Amino acid sequence: MEVLKIATAGSVDDGKSTLIGRILYDTKSLTTDKLEAIEKTSKQKGYDYLDFSLATDGLVAEREQGITIDVAHIYFSTPNKSYIIADTPGHVEYTRNMVTGASTSQAAIVLIDARKGVIEQTNRHFFINNLLRIKDVIVAINKMDLVDYSEATYNAIKADFESLMGKRDYKGQNITFIPVSALKGDNVVHKSNNTPWYKGEALLEHLEHLDRKDIFNTGTPRFPVQYVIRPKTEEFHDFRGFAGKVYGGELSVGDEVLALPSKTKSKIKEIYFYDKKYQTASRRSSVTITLEDEINVSRGDMLVKVGDLPKIDKQFTATISWMDAKTMNTGNKYVLQHGVNKVLAKVDNIHHRINPDYSGIEEDVDALKINDIAQVSFKLNKPIYFDSFKDHRTNGSFILIDTQSNNTVGAGFIN
Repeated sequence: MEVLKIATAGSVDDGKSTLIGRILYDTKSLTTDKLEAIEKTSKQKGYDYLDFSLATDGLVAEREQGITIDVAHIYFSTPNKSYIIADTPGHVEYTRNMVTGASTSQAAIVLIDARKGVIEQTNRHFFINNLLRIKDVIVAINKMDLVDYSEATYNAIKADFESLMGKRDYKGQNITFIPVSALKGDNVVHKSNNTPWYKGEALLEHLEHLDRKDIFNTGTPRFPVQYVIRPKTEEFHDFRGFAGKVYGGELSVGDEVLALPSKTKSKIKEIYFYDKKYQTASRRSSVTITLEDEINVSRGDMLVKVGDLPKIDKQFTATISWMDAKTMNTGNKYVLQHGVNKVLAKVDNIHHRINPDYSGIEEDVDALKINDIAQVSFKLNKPIYFDSFKDHRTNGSFILIDTQSNNTVGAGFIN
């Protein structure tokens, strides 16, 4: 079944957790014991409604304060799709959590409180979705029940957000506006009679109709080798296949390919998925590829089409989202993991810090603190084969790992 990963974003009390809880409730995805716990806790708190945020906020501190602190992943299915929703925190100090939740998502829901409209945090959330090249963004204008389902309020917020859209550099983004009430269920799973002026789909209807071809970013085919398969059995005595996932485009039997970093040329002989053979491996499919020639290919190498090389270099500039309490300084060294490859990276220059609320940049920056986003140049101890993040979301991204603690301290998007 097709899987769609969605990230949510919104300021404190905009209703992200309630919206997700409402989707789970209306799609009958809540277990009986979970539903009974929600009913019991809502009654104890004196609510005359079900507090659906309890369906997603798992930490005790989250339930006590009514806020989301960490990224929660929620799973549910319809007859058409399986969904994974990353419920991310809205606070400024949890920017890193927002980046983490959105980094693997194909779509995003940005919530706006109908009473507050577009605020500074809205700019920040949209900036992150733009930075991460999230193709389909749904702007859910929530709590419409508290503004009497006013079409004028909805249109005013929509106009404000459209002026924000003019600041983005990712013009291929699809933006959809939906007026909702997560608490009451208006336009969440089913169309509401309270908004007769709204002619679009309900939120879940829109997600159901998203086409895979539209939401996954396309690019040139890249096949990082994760594992070399040598069964060494009587039946497959001489079998040598390369297992991995196809990113960006398609690979077919007969395609001329280069193995990086050696740049040795060969042709694709066979494409397997378990014990079945295929003529073409579509993007995002996990397959095993065999080649016509016995060439040296190892874990961490990459197969690309002839004439379609990525950049091969020992230095580059990238946008960094810094995630660690320890600062990043010029000259610091980290392990840089690009796909399955790990190399040693040195911070060559911190060019400037980027204000994620679209208010510009700050120059003369000598260190990055937690949640900072900045332009940084690196020098590596050996070359990697990469594309710019704008052209290839997978092959243009990496993480930084602290050499002492082994913690992931930063995420990078290559310019």
